[in-house]
Amino acid sequence: MNTETGVVMATFPDADAAAKALAGLLESRLAACVQTMPVQSAYRWKGAVNREAEVLALIKTTRSRYPEVEAFLRARHPYEVPEIVWLPIAAGFAGYLQWIEDETT
Repeated sequence: MNTETGVVMATFPDADAAAKALAGLLESRLAACVQTMPVQSAYRWKGAVNREAEVLALIKTTRSRYPEVEAFLRARHPYEVPEIVWLPIAAGFAGYLQWIEDETT
């Protein structure tokens, strides 16, 4: 079971906000890979149910880099309470997992 590599999930209001917040993750070696995709979100916020188009980012990194990734995103995120969630990779192709570790050190 591999728990040293994982995916950080974060949502953004649009592609421009995602691009601004995610710029630099690869250059600073905080992430090996970042993927973004449009999603439809439904959520409760301040007593109301909201339905919005958002952009979901999947950020591949390591557990040791997670605190830096979180701080990086929080400093650049437009939401008051952004979704920043660490999901450990329980299993996966060993070569891919090693690549994530290599690219974030």
